[in-house]
Parts: sequence; structure tokens; C-alpha cells
Amino acid sequence: MEHREEDVRLGANKYSERQAIGTAAQSQEKDYKEPPPAPLFEPGELMSWSFYRAGIAEFVATFLFLYITVLTVMGVSKSESKCSTVGIQGIAWAFGGMIFALVYCTAGISGGHINPAVTFGLSLARKLSLTRALFYMVMQCLGAICGAGVVKAFGKTLYETKGGGANVVNVGYTKGDGLGAEIIGTFVLVYTVFSATDAKRSARDSHVPILAPLPIGFAVFLVHLATIPITGTGINPARSLGAAIIYNKEPAWNDHWIFWVGPFIGAALAALYHQVVIRAIPFKSK
Repeated sequence: MEHREEDVRLGANKYSERQAIGTAAQSQEKDYKEPPPAPLFEPGELMSWSFYRAGIAEFVATFLFLYITVLTVMGVSKSESKCSTVGIQGIAWAFGGMIFALVYCTAGISGGHINPAVTFGLSLARKLSLTRALFYMVMQCLGAICGAGVVKAFGKTLYETKGGGANVVNVGYTKGDGLGAEIIGTFVLVYTVFSATDAKRSARDSHVPILAPLPIGFAVFLVHLATIPITGTGINPARSLGAAIIYNKEPAWNDHWIFWVGPFIGAALAALYHQVVIRAIPFKSK
């Protein structure tokens, strides 16, 4: 029993979840460093090369993301028998795998957002300035348009006859169903982003050899498995906008608002939940 108690003391309770309530919690010593809140506006960023380098990284990453994923969707769509293609599972893996790879590549440069909803959620939590957030969103949308454009260039007829990978609310589902699927799906993604990049978790679980991009990519994979039958899975306004602009037919625009409103609501709820409930309100006191 003595050895067991010692193991518990040194292991599970090394980073105790018990915290003081209210302002008392802020005075306690932490075993991790919390990044300071980003300013709302930071004009000095506009004079920094790292600011533009980060935007270019977001553009290239979103370009590659749309290129690989929409090309995968086209490959599945053109086949008469889904058994001869990677199917829905393969599409989900393409989206999740690309997010894993691209977040890993760009996290140290721009944070690896590749998604205006992620950028929006992180900006609400003061993880980046509004100036940088708006710049990222513009670059992400431009990258997505270019990525979908390259796919169309490979096969214009196929692209235009098979939907161009554009997000729509599928037959049998209502606009409310589509909106709900986008809200919940984006909540799962953005909540995973917050959890995987949390400074406290990094300190507490430093002995666990896990990459932050892995759970983020896996979350994207799982959300796609669940919601491809409903909306084709947006959870990324840049991805939806890029495919819609290049496809540019009525079905792509009929419900397009869902793929902006849903992800932004989901991202806001995830930011609120993580910052207010998970991080700021302790559940135990001494």
C-alpha cells in the first residue's frame, strides 16, 4: 500500500486539478507559462516579415488542402461503383490526413490554422490579434480558391458535372439539419485545437509523446465520417467558399450561408466552453 500511495502522489496527483476559486486561483504558482493575451489591434505587425510569411504559409497550406481533398472527392464521384474507389472513408482520411500533415508543417510559422473558423475561435480567445486573424482568413480563402481552381483545370467537364466538391445540404435533410451538423462538427474541431495546444496540458502531459496535429487531424477525420452524408462536411468556410466559387452553380450557393454561420457559431461555442468552463472555472477547492 505504501508503494501504491507513493506512485499516486508522484503520478496522477503531480499536477493537481484542485484549484482555489476566484481571484485566489490567480495568485497560485503555476508549473507552466500561459501566453499573454494578444492585443486586439497590433499595427506593428504590418511592418514585420514574419507576419506576411505566416500569411503566405496559410495560403499555401489551404491551397494544398483543397487540391488534395477536392481531387479525392472528384476521384470518388467519377466512379460508377464506389467499391472501386476509396469511398467516404477515403475522403474522410484525405481531409484528416492533410490537416495532420499541414498543421505539422505550418504550426511553427503561422500556427497552422488552415481554416477561418479555427482562426475566429482562437481570436475570440485572444490567441492572436484581430489584424492577424483577418489577414489569415483572406489568405486562407485565396488559397482555397486557387486549390479548387487547379483541380478544375485537370478536368473541367468532370468537375462541373460532379458537383466540384462544393458543400450542399443533401437530399433528405433540412437546412436546420445542415446548420446543426456544421455547428457541432466545428465545435469538435475547434475544441480539439484548444485542448491540443493548451499550455497547461502540455506541461501536465509532457511525458506523453503526442503531436498536437495528430488529434486535430483525427477530429477532422471523424467529423467527416459523420457529416459527409448530411452536408459533404464543411467545418471550414474557406474550403466551402473555394469550391463554391470555382464550381459556381446554383446548388453551391443555395445553402452557402450555412457553411459560414455554422462553423463560426461552432468555433465561438468551443472558445467559450474552453476558456470559461474548462480553464477559468475550477470544479474543486481545497
